[in-house]
Amino acid sequence: MTIARLIEGHSSDIISCDTRTSVAEAVKILAERRIGALPVFADGKIAGIFSERDVVYQLAAHGPAMLDKTVGEVMTSPPITVDPRTDVLDALGQMTRRRIRHLPVVEGEVVTGFVSIGDLVKYRIDRIVSEAEAMRSYIQSA
Repeated sequence: MTIARLIEGHSSDIISCDTRTSVAEAVKILAERRIGALPVFADGKIAGIFSERDVVYQLAAHGPAMLDKTVGEVMTSPPITVDPRTDVLDALGQMTRRRIRHLPVVEGEVVTGFVSIGDLVKYRIDRIVSEAEAMRSYIQSA
């Protein structure tokens, strides 16, 4: 299955922020929406990702003063992205190898979705459960 099929039917609203957004405002968005990361845009193009890890690293390095910085100053950049035609298991492998939890789905220069490792793991578990059920049914009917 491809990333495009996985996100098919999901809301097209991508919660994001701009490089000029304050870290304090971005943290508020993460908390209110109960999400772990935001794609960050500059001039309508993906510029980076701002995640909970960025908050932790910046707090450790700069203390509470980091809340006054802009997201563009602290985000992870350049963003690691995935093409909609990428196989879900390939994307999951990439996330595991790179130790990241979120991938913007980019076609050309347009962000068409945003997937988390949770989305991909859920797909994998559902697939394993389905295969196990098919195997049980086959064995019982033999």
